[in-house]
Amino acid sequence: MASVISASRFTFSISNSARLCSNARVWLPSSICLLSWNWNSISFSSASMSESAESNSVLPLDDGGAKAEEAADVLVQYVVLRRDLIDSWPLGSVVTQGCHASVSAIWLNKDDPHTSEYCSPQNIDSMHKVTLEVKGETQIVNLSEKLKANSIVHKLWVEQPENIPTCLASKPYPKSVVSPFFKKLKLCK
Repeated sequence: MASVISASRFTFSISNSARLCSNARVWLPSSICLLSWNWNSISFSSASMSESAESNSVLPLDDGGAKAEEAADVLVQYVVLRRDLIDSWPLGSVVTQGCHASVSAIWLNKDDPHTSEYCSPQNIDSMHKVTLEVKGETQIVNLSEKLKANSIVHKLWVEQPENIPTCLASKPYPKSVVSPFFKKLKLCK
């Protein structure tokens, strides 16, 4: 546990694992090195990021509505694996299939604005992925067809030379746009 002490009587505790400034209820990105208190604003500084009261990017501490809306529109990539393969293949092989689908979906859509933002230097360390599962081949093929019918861009990974559809990954989308298509699926455990 590290403590950062600033103006006379204000002490903020920062947990190294969660990066949560508990007294101020502010989540801190890993890149933040120093938190300083100012009566008018909270400013963050590090080698790569600097915000102050002079900029218009002061963090509101109690604006729950805006934060909820921001969370709903976070860019997310969905990865869907087949449960039957998880149960019968080595775990590393199934994870590799998911990685293939994810990278392929990103690469094939590298010029898409959402993909560019998702992979941008300021977001590269905070990507959001949701890994779900379906029962088997029929379900993953049906999901792919449903996504195609609704113009949701994705990659159905088909392992070669066996020609086995193993998993699926969407390109990055705002969560509010794409989550309805995946809401009935279970988290992969």
